[in-house]
Amino acid sequence: MKKLVYLLAGLLVLSCSKDDDGPTPPGTTADVNVQNFMWQAMNLWYFWQGDVADLADDRFATDAEYSEFLASETGPEAFFDNRLRFVEDRFSFYSDDYTELTQNLAGISRSNGLEFGLIFDDANGNNQLDDTDPIFGVVRYIVSGSNAATADIERGEIFVGVDGTMLNGGNYAGLLFGDNATYTLMMADYNGGDPVPNNKEVTLTKEENLSENPVYIVKSFEIGADKIGYLMYNGFTNEYDEDLNNAFGSLVADGVTDLVLDLRYNSGGSVNSSRLLSSMIYGKKTNDLYLRQRWNDKIQEAFTRDDATALNDYFASQTGAGTPINTLNLQRVYILTTRSTASASELVINGLDPYIEVIQIGTTTTGKNEFSLTMVDDPGRPGAPFIYSPSRVNQIDPENAWAIQPLVGRNENADGFFDYTAGFAPEIELREDLGNMGVLGDANEPLLARAIQEITGVAAKRSWIPERPFETFTDNRMFTPLGNNMVLDKEIELPQGLLERMPQQ
Repeated sequence: MKKLVYLLAGLLVLSCSKDDDGPTPPGTTADVNVQNFMWQAMNLWYFWQGDVADLADDRFATDAEYSEFLASETGPEAFFDNRLRFVEDRFSFYSDDYTELTQNLAGISRSNGLEFGLIFDDANGNNQLDDTDPIFGVVRYIVSGSNAATADIERGEIFVGVDGTMLNGGNYAGLLFGDNATYTLMMADYNGGDPVPNNKEVTLTKEENLSENPVYIVKSFEIGADKIGYLMYNGFTNEYDEDLNNAFGSLVADGVTDLVLDLRYNSGGSVNSSRLLSSMIYGKKTNDLYLRQRWNDKIQEAFTRDDATALNDYFASQTGAGTPINTLNLQRVYILTTRSTASASELVINGLDPYIEVIQIGTTTTGKNEFSLTMVDDPGRPGAPFIYSPSRVNQIDPENAWAIQPLVGRNENADGFFDYTAGFAPEIELREDLGNMGVLGDANEPLLARAIQEITGVAAKRSWIPERPFETFTDNRMFTPLGNNMVLDKEIELPQGLLERMPQQ
């Protein structure tokens, strides 16, 4: 199994080659080689570089001291976690296979296509997951074209075991997310919110290179005088930006005047895709600031020394492919959220908030306001040392397949607001109901129905109190390289003149 750490809640050494500038690492083991790459990349780019003593520019007086430091931990995992990570960093991670990581960031993964959340029974009453706590899963949706799409399983169904073993806090990760390509789920009946196994079993097989189009549902409703658009968007993947724009084209053609944007299971992804989505909602107002990046002090100074606006990003008028954006030009948007709503999804909420009314329905979001970059052992990339580029794969050290995905900055909106680590709380709180998950995209699905009621002003003849409200403690996406990451996917280049003026170790 590839080594990959997922955090669940959780200047300068610049050179053209590893032999230029900076301390000289010992060349005795591959691990030390990896750890040298990690330190140099983190010393330059890490958002909290100034807060980690071991990442200080003047940390090492001699090469020997640096060499001893690199060998101070048993391997790259311990080195990154114990020596480089800032104590408040919940989301940076690493992988021993940059190819797998970069494919996942492009929406390609090894998956059976079953999207699910996990809930635990707090048997010990201590409000934390213990090894013996029973766990059950609830199906959220099925990825089109996947193995799960051919199986007898659907949204709202519950499973309590895998391959004959009941799930608990100590075994769920290995059973569901281990090396096993195929597993059999033990299904259960709802039983008033206390699931009990039934005789149904569902066997699923993970497929290599499964691609998921995040534009999951797009449709319009005409209710009285209101034309309401609904878009369920499950991941910010820039490879599908044209599909997203086409979805808005259909909403524009339908003449929708209100939009319900369903981000309840969208854990993040591309920063630029979030900018495009927000532009499709708000308009092609390219003079209006969408976000402003905030980096560590060294990088911030380098970017802004000659241009104070260099880190500003504005609303867009076209996609990356040059296609004019289809926009609804709205003054209000309704966004459905859960705890799984994170990073780039939260960026949409924050970026739109200074300009239009954002009405959030559901539960509080994750609270991830930092963005990351994929870094590999390519110190010679001009203007952007260590930052992964598919055009430079041949320049990556062939002896080092490791990648790191550190948090490198925060995005603030046009009002300068960025502090939402506690998540965005909804204006209208409504949890999903284990007893009535509903059909996604159906006007009677509880969260969508509540949004429609808010738009039309027509009181529904139903109770909004869930029979069995729930929040998941994690979901299957948190066990993928992307997780709830927000990835800065614009071209980054530090001006060479500024690089030359920066202090060298």
